[in-house]
Amino acid sequence: MTDVLIPALVTTVPETLGAVTAKIAVFAEGDAPKAALLRRLDRLTRGMVTKAMGSEAWGKVKPGEALELSHAPGLAAEGLVLVRLPRRPTAEEARKAGAALARARGKAGLLVLAEGAARLEDIFLGLMLRSYDFAVYKTGERPEKGTVSVSVTDLAAASAALEAARAVAEGVTFTRDLVNEPANVLTTMEFAARLEGLRDLGVEVEVLDEEELERLGMRLLLGVGIGSECPSKVVVMTWKGSDAEPFALVGKGVCFDTGGISIKPAGGMEEMTMDMGGAGVVAGVMKTLALRKARAHVVGLVGLVENMPDGRAQRPGDIVKSMKGDTVEVINTDAEGRLVLADVLWYAQERFKPTGIINLATLTGAIIVALGSENAGVFSNDDALCGAFLKAAAAEQEGAWRMPMGAAYDEKLKSRLADMMNVGGREGGAITAAQFLKRFIKEGQPWIHLDIAGVTLAKGDTGLAPKGATGWGVRSLNRLVADMLER
Repeated sequence: MTDVLIPALVTTVPETLGAVTAKIAVFAEGDAPKAALLRRLDRLTRGMVTKAMGSEAWGKVKPGEALELSHAPGLAAEGLVLVRLPRRPTAEEARKAGAALARARGKAGLLVLAEGAARLEDIFLGLMLRSYDFAVYKTGERPEKGTVSVSVTDLAAASAALEAARAVAEGVTFTRDLVNEPANVLTTMEFAARLEGLRDLGVEVEVLDEEELERLGMRLLLGVGIGSECPSKVVVMTWKGSDAEPFALVGKGVCFDTGGISIKPAGGMEEMTMDMGGAGVVAGVMKTLALRKARAHVVGLVGLVENMPDGRAQRPGDIVKSMKGDTVEVINTDAEGRLVLADVLWYAQERFKPTGIINLATLTGAIIVALGSENAGVFSNDDALCGAFLKAAAAEQEGAWRMPMGAAYDEKLKSRLADMMNVGGREGGAITAAQFLKRFIKEGQPWIHLDIAGVTLAKGDTGLAPKGATGWGVRSLNRLVADMLER
C-alpha cells in the first residue's frame, strides 16, 4: 500500500531559521510581513519577503496558493515558499494550502512554519492527499523528496489534528490504491484478502464464497462472473462502534469489465480496472471509521466479480432469477453492475435491516454525459437522507448532484419474457439504471444510489489528487456518518 506522508511536528527556535537547509514554507496574508516569524525571515533575507509580498506576482496568488522564491539570500534553505492563507481560512482554502505545500516539497525536505495557523487538520489533510504517488510498478529512478516537518506552538492540539486528518487520508489512500491496481494483481481473491486485513483495525470481515452465494440465491451476481477464472465473492465488513441499528454501504466491485459477450471497444478498455471503484470507496470508508474509532454501527458490503467473455459466460437474452425472486432478462451483459448490486442490496436489507443504505457504483457512461467529471449522480427515494448526504458532500467539496427518478422510466425496463430487462435504452440511461436498482429496495427503506463513473478516475491532476484514482466519496461518507450517526 502507498504510504501516507505523515509530517513530523516540531517547535522551531526563531534564531535557528538561518541555518535550516530544507525549503522553508510560511503562511502569509496581505501585502507586507506582519507575523513575527515573517518579519524575522524578512530581516534574514534583507527585505526580500517585503519585496515579494509587495510584488505583482504575490497580488495574483489566491488563498491556498503559493509563491516560491528559489533564492533567498541570508538563508541556508533550498528555497522560501510563501503560502497565502487568510487568518480565518475556509476548509477549502486550508486544504488547498496543504496541497500547495505538497507540491513545494523538494529534495532537501520542507519545514512549514505553522505557528498560529488556523484549520491545521485541513492543512494536514491537503498535504497528505496531494502527496499521494502510486509508484508501485515504476522501476526507474524517482525524483527524490525529503521529509516534511511542521512547526507549531501547541504540540498536543496539532497532534490531535494530525491524527484526525490521517484517519481520513489513510481511507482515501486505501481506495486510491485499490482503484489504481491493475486487474492481474487485484483479482477478486486479492481484493477480498486486502479487505480481510481490516481485521487488524477491529473491523469484522466475512467473505462469502460462490457456494454460499448460490445457496443464498444470488444468481444475478453469479451470472456476471460465470465466465471468469476468478471466483465471485461478497465481502461483509462490520464496524460496530455503537449499539445502534446499522447503516449500510454497498459497493460494486467489478475487478475488470470487458463487457462480457456484449464486449466493449478495445480503445479505453484498460480503464475498466476502475470498475470496482464503488467497492473501493466502501473499503476506504470502513478503514477511516475504524482508524478514528467512529461511534457508529456501519456495515459495508461489496460484490466482487470479473466480467469476462467465455464459453460459459452469460449471454444476451439469458433470463436469471435474483435473490429477491424477480427474474431479469439480460439484454446487455455490459450492464452488469446493476445485477451485482441488486443481489447485494437485497441481502443487506434481509440480513441487517439497516436504518439507511447507500450504494456506490461506476455504473453508467450516461452519468458522465450528463454531469461530466465534476459531479457524481445522486438518486434517492428519501429527501432527508439525500439532503444529509448532499450537505456532507458540499462540506467536503466533493461534487454531487441529485438526479430525477420516476415511475415513467420503469416503462423502459419492461420485458416480454421476464419481470424486467437489465437495460432501458440510451435515453435516460443513468436514470433507468437507478430505477432498476430501486426495484431491489424494500418499501420504506431510505436509500441513495451514487453513480460515480465520472468522478472515480481523474484524467489529469486535481486540487487534492494526481492523475488517476481520486478516492471520491470517502470524505463525504465519513462526514455523513459523523453528522448523522454520531450526534
